[in-house]
Amino acid sequence: GANMLYLRNHDKAGFIGHLGTLLGEAGINIATFNLGRSGVGQNALAFIQVDGPVPENVLADIRNMTDYVQRADALSF
Repeated sequence: GANMLYLRNHDKAGFIGHLGTLLGEAGINIATFNLGRSGVGQNALAFIQVDGPVPENVLADIRNMTDYVQRADALSF
């Protein structure tokens, strides 16, 4: 099945780099990365397909990126 992250985030420089580093350090490979936003500097969404399940501790680390992340959920299909 597919494993994804759904994030609501701030449209802010550094978000992708910080998230990519966090996932990479956890050994989680990104398959696809889709972003959308309502406007410059406004609310944004990210749908990220990853190669395996996202462990709860990694999800907690993402949620703790409070400068960037408003909501983070792991999805499996």
